[in-house]
Amino acid sequence: MKMPVKPRKKAQSKEKATIIEVFNVHVIFPNQDRYDGECTRTESGALERNGFGTHTTHNGIVYTGQWKNDKINGTGRLEHPSGAIYEGEFKDNKFHGTGTYMWPNQFKYIGSFNENKLEGEGKFIDSEGYEWVGTFHYRAAPGLKLKMDM
Repeated sequence: MKMPVKPRKKAQSKEKATIIEVFNVHVIFPNQDRYDGECTRTESGALERNGFGTHTTHNGIVYTGQWKNDKINGTGRLEHPSGAIYEGEFKDNKFHGTGTYMWPNQFKYIGSFNENKLEGEGKFIDSEGYEWVGTFHYRAAPGLKLKMDM
């Protein structure tokens, strides 16, 4: 005769949830760059940028947005003193994902980026407002089409 088998209870994790303390800091680096924003402490005790913050370089480049593991990761806005602006997704300090880049002459690209390069479907708008759509491959965009409003 077979004995009925009792169902086993799932093992419950006895690990406690790790609470990460977030610090709001104002840091001036040796090269005179500044960071105002959120930081967390690493296992070794060092502070690293994690969360939301603004980094201003000594020569006027300003990034405001998300940080992860002391790198620009997530969404944000990068402004250059020349007037060039990128707003969109970043990965490991590079334009990566969907974003908008505007040159000082008001030319604009809206679309996909891959490691700081225009890559994939996008739209280029010239200074007169004409829109060109197509697939971009860094500096080339074969087959770009002018979008006509009729």
